[in-house]
Amino acid sequence: MNVLFVASEMAPFAKTGGLADVMAALPAYLARAGHDVRVVIPLYDSVDTKKHTFEWVMDLEVPLGQHRYQTKIFRVGTAPPVYFVHCPALFARGRLYTSDGDEHRRFLTLSYAALLLCQRLDFAPDIVHAHDWQTALLPMIIKTLFARDRRFANTRSLLTIHNLMYQGSFPAAVGPDTNLSSVAHLFHQDLLSAGRVNFLLQGILYADGVSTVSPTYAREIQGPELGAGMDEYLRARSSTVVGILNGVDYDEWSPERDRFIPNRFSASDLSGKEANKEALLTALGLPYLPGTPVLGIVSRLVGQKGFSLLGGVMPDLLRRHGFQLVVLGSGEPALEDMFARLQRAFPRQVCFYNGFKNDLAHLIEAGSDMFLMPSRYEPCGLNQLYSMRYGTVPIVHRTGGLADTVRQWDPRTGRGTGFAFEHHDDAGLRWAVQAALATYRNPAQWRRLIDNGMAVDFSWNVQGKLYELVYNRLTAS
Repeated sequence: MNVLFVASEMAPFAKTGGLADVMAALPAYLARAGHDVRVVIPLYDSVDTKKHTFEWVMDLEVPLGQHRYQTKIFRVGTAPPVYFVHCPALFARGRLYTSDGDEHRRFLTLSYAALLLCQRLDFAPDIVHAHDWQTALLPMIIKTLFARDRRFANTRSLLTIHNLMYQGSFPAAVGPDTNLSSVAHLFHQDLLSAGRVNFLLQGILYADGVSTVSPTYAREIQGPELGAGMDEYLRARSSTVVGILNGVDYDEWSPERDRFIPNRFSASDLSGKEANKEALLTALGLPYLPGTPVLGIVSRLVGQKGFSLLGGVMPDLLRRHGFQLVVLGSGEPALEDMFARLQRAFPRQVCFYNGFKNDLAHLIEAGSDMFLMPSRYEPCGLNQLYSMRYGTVPIVHRTGGLADTVRQWDPRTGRGTGFAFEHHDDAGLRWAVQAALATYRNPAQWRRLIDNGMAVDFSWNVQGKLYELVYNRLTAS
């Protein structure tokens, strides 16, 4: 098939979250599987243009209502080729996302440039795969303004929702900028009457298929608690809403070949893991105490991630059980302050690194014994998947992709890959941490638990085939 991906980020060029990792891995898998794949993303000013060869392809003018944007299209690579939309007026902001008044035009320009590029290249996509609100108008645009173009006569669209809470809601006054005024009756009329346009909602209404990044999250967002106002529309389309877990790039995240850790190891020889633990603690200025468990966190520090629970639970757990806690992340000032206070109160047990370092993230995965993810909701999550591969036992709240990937440890059967608490409250978190610590004190059970996790395969060779099935179903409809 011919597959066009359009998204706002892609690793290693531009990344804020899991979307970038999906864009790095899924198109590459599909290209290896024999599909003709093209990827279109913005050329932000933060992209390191010295690390790759950028080849000029063409100039494109993108009209949006009364605005005209002059863009240059550059290409990097061939399998698959990645096309960059260069428009400094829109993408030279020092960051990927903004609250500027033209935020909608930034990603409308990306969307239209992708379709105009297809015309100029004479590339007829069987599938246009859009991601999140930034490209969610593509299905509607293809069905209307590009409907008479033979290249799009048989095109089907798939919209992947990576996080439903980000929807692209704008004042109705942006309507002319969408170029869709002639089909304004296709916008949600009640919302339009209320003076709003919601890009993600339009994608949900007009995409041929809707996917999200885990089966449980696909069910959760069809209910009012996590539906963010979109649940009734998703329920109406329930037969076409699917959940596919994100895969892991095991070339990047694997203890046997990880270039960021000092001691590589495998399931058959875990000696390197203990050496990485010592290296981690030494690097962070904590004492290495053999036999003392280390609990790791690598995360954005935002409300969704559920770390507010730790304030009432973690001090008592640290005093009672004497384990060590290493935290890498930044975000909301209240959460940063909470971890800073924990570090001051427990200087030999807690280290909080405020910020992000990729090599330290890898070392925390490799050197920790347990990894904590108490998310209030989690569409998929990747760190629990990395953790299992590194023999680091995940402790998670049972929601979204965490519920789909972490199986509760059962000491009677020897099955399970981690610890998942049901209720997002102090008691739930306390139970899960203490259950993990108790199991850690039983070496035979702990080794079995580690082996279970390291044996699970979440590679894109598995998850990518599920997307192929969705594509086949859409093109056959």
